Amino acid sequence: MSHQLPDVQASEPDVTVGLGRVGVTGVEKLVKIARESKRPLVLMAEFEVYVDLPKQRKGIDMSRNMEVIDEILEEAVSEPIYRVEEMCGAAAERLLQKHDYTSQAVVKMEAKYVVKDITPATNRQAQSRVDMIASATATEGEQTREEIGARVDGMTVCPCSQGMMEERAREKLEDLGVGDAEVSEFLSEVPQAGHSQRGHATLSVEADGDPDVDFRDLIEIARDAMSARIYNMAKRPDEDHMTYEAHAQARFVEDCVRSMAEQIVEECDGLSDEAVITMRQSNDESIHQHNAHAERIATMGELRNEVNGGT
Repeated sequence: MSHQLPDVQASEPDVTVGLGRVGVTGVEKLVKIARESKRPLVLMAEFEVYVDLPKQRKGIDMSRNMEVIDEILEEAVSEPIYRVEEMCGAAAERLLQKHDYTSQAVVKMEAKYVVKDITPATNRQAQSRVDMIASATATEGEQTREEIGARVDGMTVCPCSQGMMEERAREKLEDLGVGDAEVSEFLSEVPQAGHSQRGHATLSVEADGDPDVDFRDLIEIARDAMSARIYNMAKRPDEDHMTYEAHAQARFVEDCVRSMAEQIVEECDGLSDEAVITMRQSNDESIHQHNAHAERIATMGELRNEVNGGT
């Protein structure tokens, strides 16, 4: 005779407090993304899956989260899916259906994405790794919100330390009898040293439904926000190019975030004013034990207003 196993998760907890997010993290899955006239893009992705939990329920049906992710990924194999944020949105909506006691479901995904590069001076083929970020939040009675973004590495140079070195160079050149005009011309052509940093830029867009933006455009904006791009493979002329470019565009961590804001306003006309833009910059300091960080989260409408000179 078979016995019905007890549903402990459905019982009332000892402490009746609701929880905002309960689920699983570190779920690794292969994801296949279709591309027009190209082979599918296969990613090794890591997922986080959550639902909210009412106060009268002890736990969630954890296996249902895993079941939903497997179902969605199987569909991605059998039917074309062109955007990872759409896949996250479909998974979040299905989670709501599977868990009748929840009002909100969240699916997050990160994956390594390889960008093909051409080195700046020697024109050699190279590859760079970026982090693809996607998520979706499905809320009962509301349109599902989806997010797509990128996290990239680059190089920055501190304008403050560079300014001090420039003043030292100016004084020495003047001591050697070089005229003011020649000193100014030299310093404008040969940027002076400043302490450099490895920079990490994050840029994402969240909107109701699919964000009207190309993931690859976000990569380009984030890379261009720093002082210079970096390349895994670089010959000496490439290294010279990167070093010069970085010192010619010395930027504080704050400058990088503002550059992202300016670029996304200029280049992403299709985004609605209600879209939420997340911009973060973290720099690994070379002459300090701490690191530098700046960020801004704003609607596209707010950024458009500020970038275009509004109050």
